[in-house]
Amino acid sequence: MRVLVAEDEEILAELVATGLRRAGFAVDTVYSGDAALAYLGLHDYDVVVLDRDLPRVHGDDVARRLVASGSRTRILMLTASGAMEDRVAGLDLGADDYVSKPFEFPELVSRVRALRRRSARPVPPQLERYGIRLDTVRRSALRDGRELDLSPKEFTVLQLLLEADGGTVSAEELLERAWDANADPFTSAVRVCMSKLRAKLGEPALIRTVQGVGYAL
Repeated sequence: MRVLVAEDEEILAELVATGLRRAGFAVDTVYSGDAALAYLGLHDYDVVVLDRDLPRVHGDDVARRLVASGSRTRILMLTASGAMEDRVAGLDLGADDYVSKPFEFPELVSRVRALRRRSARPVPPQLERYGIRLDTVRRSALRDGRELDLSPKEFTVLQLLLEADGGTVSAEELLERAWDANADPFTSAVRVCMSKLRAKLGEPALIRTVQGVGYAL
């Protein structure tokens, strides 16, 4: 799951991003409305956590343009104003959810997850194939009843492979969906993560390397 945090308070933006990464999301941060539009035009985000009071391009205008473009990215508006009129105005702009500052972080994570489930590419609460059972809500994984101790990145990669249902997932797609925008496209991060994931899954081996194409279960 990939999330963009657009928040002009840089410390708050990085705190939110760090917490979301710990919850297993790939997160990018921007601090202005024009930067948000640039990132949204470059990457396929599941959710944007959007502050309304952004500099240069107002958050409301970002929401309007995103909705007008027909993007499937869900919008969670984050604002210092919790008045009912402001919430209604934000939702009328096309926001899918609205959270007022200050907020409880577990609630924010839960709302982001809920928006992901409502996206154009819904994820079932549980994925079960090849003896693997993934609970996408509790973020737990089992193989043949044995609990797997996966890092957030390993969990996301395994989820993407399970969602492909036997199809091949390219390294480029894994980088796009599981890493943030700072990931070097020439990095060995996917290969290293895949090696660790294979070791944790154990024998018999489940993940195949499709030469020149990607990976498949």
